[in-house]
Amino acid sequence: MTSPSITLDLTPQGTMQRLEWLAWFSDSALRIPGTSRSVGADGVLSLVPGVGTLVGTGMSLYVIGEAVRHGVPARLLTRMGLNIAADTALGAIPVIGFVFDMAFKANTRNLNLLRQHLAETHR
Repeated sequence: MTSPSITLDLTPQGTMQRLEWLAWFSDSALRIPGTSRSVGADGVLSLVPGVGTLVGTGMSLYVIGEAVRHGVPARLLTRMGLNIAADTALGAIPVIGFVFDMAFKANTRNLNLLRQHLAETHR
């Protein structure tokens, strides 16, 4: 009996599929009942002081790591980093951070920046 193999698609398309799921999970996975708003794991984790913010930031840094791997220029990485810094700083404030995470969605913003960069470089 052979063991199953696990493959990881490192192409830009494979990266985007992984990051689209991560952005959805961290920014929009849960719809808030009675509203058109959604929040993801990042918002829920922001309700847990300290540890929740670190876990959310770690998920966001994965997006930056993938951007570096695909050759995103420093200027764009800085912009992505500022999105994460704002999300981390304001997300660390209980209750206010939860509301901020519903509106700002840093991982979705960074995914869109990466998507635009990859579209421009792989025409």
